[in-house]
Amino acid sequence: MIPFETDTAEQRFRAAFERLKAGKPQLLSAGTAVSQNNVAKEAGTDSTALRKTRYPALIREIQAWVEVNSREAAAQRQRQSRQRHAREDLMGTVKRLEAQRDHAQSQLASAQRLVLELLQEKAMLQARLDDLLPPPTMLRR
Repeated sequence: MIPFETDTAEQRFRAAFERLKAGKPQLLSAGTAVSQNNVAKEAGTDSTALRKTRYPALIREIQAWVEVNSREAAAQRQRQSRQRHAREDLMGTVKRLEAQRDHAQSQLASAQRLVLELLQEKAMLQARLDDLLPPPTMLRR
């Protein structure tokens, strides 16, 4: 919204404040932080035009909004940090479990190979034993 000639300075400042809060500034780039200076710039005035002596209620609103949102932003950063650490911990756990799984699979493959070798050795020894001592035959009547 372009300010009309009939808008008061305070109305232009309030409109600029609302646009900045909504993240849809017209004069400043998107994502510009809300501050007293940026509200004045977004209203199309010098950054010093928005004075506490002239617009005390508006200045208090801007400062309160900035304070509340800076707390929320800090809380959001803290939540994201906790989530990142939790994700990193989980990724470490996954890597550790994958290493354990790979080691267990290796041990299983070794055990299976050994069982096959032992079965082959048993069969070979059984064959030698059968050559030396033939199995008993059934008696016929």
